[in-house]
Amino acid sequence: MAHSIVPPYLLARLAETDAEGLQRAALAARRSLAADPPLRAERQREGVFVPSSVVLDAAEPGMASFTGLAGVTEPQRTISDAEGRERLPGTVVRRETDGPVDDVAVNEAYDGLGATHALLLEAFGRASIDGLGLPLDATVHYGEDYDNAFWDGERMVFGDGDGEVFGRFTASLSVIGHELAHGVTQYTAGLVYEGQSGALNESFSDVIGALVEQHRLGQTAGEAGWLIGEGLFTAAVEGRALRSMIEPGTAYDDDVLGRDPQPADMAGYIETADDNGGVHLNSGIPNRAFALAARAVGGFAWEGVGAVWYDAMTGPLDERSDFAAFAEATLVASDARFGAGSEVSSAIAEAWRTVGVRSDERAD
Repeated sequence: MAHSIVPPYLLARLAETDAEGLQRAALAARRSLAADPPLRAERQREGVFVPSSVVLDAAEPGMASFTGLAGVTEPQRTISDAEGRERLPGTVVRRETDGPVDDVAVNEAYDGLGATHALLLEAFGRASIDGLGLPLDATVHYGEDYDNAFWDGERMVFGDGDGEVFGRFTASLSVIGHELAHGVTQYTAGLVYEGQSGALNESFSDVIGALVEQHRLGQTAGEAGWLIGEGLFTAAVEGRALRSMIEPGTAYDDDVLGRDPQPADMAGYIETADDNGGVHLNSGIPNRAFALAARAVGGFAWEGVGAVWYDAMTGPLDERSDFAAFAEATLVASDARFGAGSEVSSAIAEAWRTVGVRSDERAD
């Protein structure tokens, strides 16, 4: 199962529209829903996929190990062009150290991969998504008016959008960081992509997507907008982004797409069989917990609450962990990193209480 940035319920709304001027978008949405993003080598429950060029060592979970790929810690990027077809990888158009080309999508993908690599290495000491210097590959111009971007277990894949509702998917740095973060989860906790564990999988990707953008811009938690997919919608859409981490349920409110359905706390938790048990819906709850805690602590989010979330995801986390289990993991990780009773631990505990995941009065 490939992980896509645009949830199926949003594409379904677009596919059903007969609104004037959106015929191309409706057709593109139908094609995007019908397309089966190819599964290349995603982590399955039996174990973790490892490309043949990489040999895992005995490094502690979450710790950078530079024995893979001859100790490479610099990014190793390759961008390919699918030329409007649904075949991967496409034709290589830019490699590491190559200068910019005339194709803006190629350059955006290249820069976005580099920005994600920089956050992982500089903030968390992680060499690429696997911690071992895994080369970062991406394909642009996938499909015809393809309204999505996805991580297929081996590479990033970007559509160009339909031009009426969605623009090109390389234009959003948070989207690139989000999708590559599915690779980090793949190589660490391997959270099962359904129900609450799947929502945590989605939420961690939103966290990394937001942090990549903030790290690149040098933004503090207070300065950040906490939007995922900002800039994807065209001017025809009444909306700011696909999701808001700080205010779930407010990212868009559009006549065609409907209103952002994400709940902001457990009181609004959505029980559904769709969307793999609501992975793109209920992810708003842990998203808000993260953003609230980061704002309460202040400063650069990747140095405080972001580091805790990374420690929790790369620690001894069960692949079917629910929200409560992950919340406890973040509190344990925060105490270990910053000390029991620290400002960070207190902010995290309060954030989980605010969204209704924890009700205890933890001794801080």
